[in-house]
Order: sequence, then C-alpha cells, then structure tokens
Amino acid sequence: MQYKRILLKLSGEALMGEQQYGIDPQRLSEYAEDIKAVIAKGIEVAIVIGGGNIFRGLSGAGQGMDRVQGDHMGMLATVINGLALQSALELQGVETRLQSAIKINEVAEPFIRRRAIRHLEKGRVVIFGGGTGNPYFTTDSAAVLRAIEIKADVILKGTRVDGIYTSDPEKDKNATKFDSISFTDVLSKGLKVMDTTAFTLSQENELPIVVFDMNTRGNLMKIVSGENIGTVVNV
Repeated sequence: MQYKRILLKLSGEALMGEQQYGIDPQRLSEYAEDIKAVIAKGIEVAIVIGGGNIFRGLSGAGQGMDRVQGDHMGMLATVINGLALQSALELQGVETRLQSAIKINEVAEPFIRRRAIRHLEKGRVVIFGGGTGNPYFTTDSAAVLRAIEIKADVILKGTRVDGIYTSDPEKDKNATKFDSISFTDVLSKGLKVMDTTAFTLSQENELPIVVFDMNTRGNLMKIVSGENIGTVVNV
C-alpha cells in the first residue's frame, strides 16, 4: 500500500448525488463500500466532510446573515453529514467514531487528538465534524489541520472531477490535466485546489494532496495501492 494513514476530504455537495439538496442514500452507500475496502487492506482512514449540501455560511452571509452565525450553522451541517456517513459505514460493519470540534456530547465525541489517533490505530474510521470549531475557516482548512495533527501521510481530496486541470474542464474542452504539480506551480498558475489558508498550511508542513474523482467506484483503492489516479500536489 502507498499510504498507511490517510485523511479523506469530501465535499458536502458530493453527498447530494443527482439530487439538488440533502443526502443521497445511494451515494452514501457507495462511499461507505469504497472506504470499507480500503480499511480491509489495513489503511487507517480519517475523514473530514463539508456541509454545503445543507448550508454554507458564506452564501448565508451573502444574503445578509451574520457571517459568524452562518458559519456556525455550516459547522452543524458538517456534523449532520458526519452522522449520516457514520451510519452508512456502520451498516457495512465498519467501526466508526465521530468527533466534533464543537461540543455536542450527546451525538459525538469532542475532538481529542490522542484519542483520535488511538481510534485509528485500532482500525476505526474517525470522522471529524464541526470544521475547526471557529468561524471564517473552511472545511478544507479543517482537513489540513486534522491531517497534520494525526500525522496523516496524505490528504485525498475527493471531488467530481478526476484531477487538477489548466482550467475548469466542465467549461473548457481544451483544459489539460496535470498528473503531478508542485505547490509553487499551483499558486503561480492561480489554480484552485483548496482555499489559500488550507493550501498554504499544507505546503508549509510538506503534506501532499491528491485530487481525484471520488464518484468513480474503486478510485480510492487505486490511489492507496499506488496507481496514478488524479493529480498529486507535492513539494
């Protein structure tokens, strides 16, 4: 296996599947099956999931809502998604723990770094909800922060495109894909991989990022097995 411990970053929108809103049970089940297959190979898996399928604080602020209030709503949305993914994984027989950066003790453990690492060592999937626990920080920032804290080998950013392109492949038919690219080149070319705060934190800690299509079944297993899937961003 290429990696021993991974942090998988999923967007909330990915859970919508073909729906316009909410959570698609079929998509959730497919993700759970792919994650279970990776766990069976002895890979330690932590997950950070967004909340954009339910509520996005930035869009709320754009409609006149207080930004801090909106971001707190977005954090709660990530906990809802975390609970849904936890349920789907446990239906597959995968032992799972949900840890939240904001205290919701009735539904999730508080985030404790050493406890999270211990869960991973025991073969449990750890889902980190609640973002960083602070407004103005995205779930991309939460993913990088948690990955550094648990000493993950890589961040696997699951999206609906199969890597990083010179421009948006959904809008530009002439866009070309990068198999690998450096952090410096991503910044100089103005490519969007993560928000700047998250990306800079990853670069400073020399934590590689792999951007790949999570919606293609088996891609997650191919990446951890060392196949050239998606785009690798490294030093």
